[in-house]
Amino acid sequence: MIMSKKSVAVVMGGYSDEYVVSLKSGQLIYDSLDRNLYNVYKVVVLKDEWYFLGENDKKQAINKGDFSVTLDNNEILKFDVCFNIIHGTPGENGILQAYWDAIGQKYTGCDFYQSALTFNKKDTLAVLSKYGIPSAKSIYLRKGENINVDEIIEKLGLPVFVKPNQSGSSLGISKVKEKSELIAATEVAFKEDDEILIESFLDGMEVSVGVIDYKGETIVLGITEIVPQNEFFDYEAKYEGASEEITPARIDDETRIRVEEISKRAYNSLGMSGFSRSEFILMNGIPYMLEMNTNPGFSPASILPQQAKIYGISITDLCGNEVEKALHKK
Repeated sequence: MIMSKKSVAVVMGGYSDEYVVSLKSGQLIYDSLDRNLYNVYKVVVLKDEWYFLGENDKKQAINKGDFSVTLDNNEILKFDVCFNIIHGTPGENGILQAYWDAIGQKYTGCDFYQSALTFNKKDTLAVLSKYGIPSAKSIYLRKGENINVDEIIEKLGLPVFVKPNQSGSSLGISKVKEKSELIAATEVAFKEDDEILIESFLDGMEVSVGVIDYKGETIVLGITEIVPQNEFFDYEAKYEGASEEITPARIDDETRIRVEEISKRAYNSLGMSGFSRSEFILMNGIPYMLEMNTNPGFSPASILPQQAKIYGISITDLCGNEVEKALHKK
């Protein structure tokens, strides 16, 4: 008996500036999935249109009622699995996952709750502190609230980082060294989000840790040391190569084991699934959590594929594992 191939839609794009990176990530996954096992298609989700890319890159609208597409021969194509590789909204903050749950569509990665939670830095760190995972001291502000500069600096010292609470890709982040710069930095962050975090500066090594559930086990793919040429790992450093990424990070075994243990604990205690990349600052051997990305960059230059390569898992196996898990989800 010949098993029919499962149809997989690689869903890329998104509503934020990160859609450019998502299209590159989607292309790598599209190229890497095993054609002996799957029929692979591309779907692009943008603010103004959701479309399927057919022969010769012909666009065909996605039917939002059931996420299907009507082909030229009037045949209706439904997908067994959606491979979600959207960075930022709506694929990394739970909106798309909740919609897929509502229409009964299977998809890769974590569920809508984990996506929504981890997209909110403040709430993620609050939940993880209950599991003994340390983070920087911080102050949370909503747009329109009174900002008491003296009080903030008394509590956090200088320098501080000012960040949007719910933006990806390091957009809107500033490092503030002078008291006089703080208000301007909050305005930059408020352009990205109505809620912001001001965090104390942790003076240490930044590491990016890839964690996945692979063949039924939570594994740390790798620990990458980030050496920014800029003040910190900002958008330019992330996507325009203004940083050096060293895998594995130059840390001793004791620290490595501690980072692996804390990264797995964070992943498991949030009930995560699929790709994840957590950022930590190591200070005096202690990993302080900055954030967790549930749909990290997956273009050839991104950290996660580099880590997988060093770990010895091929991109084909890594992506295939995601599809198989999604197919077997209840």
